[in-house]
Amino acid sequence: MEANVTKYRDRKAALKFIQKTMKRHGYPFSIVADKLRSYCAAMNEKGNIDRQETGRWRNNRAKNLHLPFWLRE
Repeated sequence: MEANVTKYRDRKAALKFIQKTMKRHGYPFSIVADKLRSYCAAMNEKGNIDRQETGRWRNNRAKNLHLPFWLRE
C-alpha cells in the first residue's frame, strides 16, 4: 500500500505518483482512488484505466486489514 500527500490534486501530481509507484513496485493489479477526475485522467494516460477501482468504501477494506482481529468483528 502506498500513500502520497501533495500540495495539488491535479493530473500532473497524480501522474507523477502513479509513475513513481509503478517504477518502484511494478504494474498494479488494482488501484483504489477516490472519484477525482485528475486520477482518472492520469490512469487513462498511463493506459491502466480498467484497473482503477472507485467506490465509497473501497479504501476501508485495506485499512481494516491492519487492525487486530478482535476489533474487526
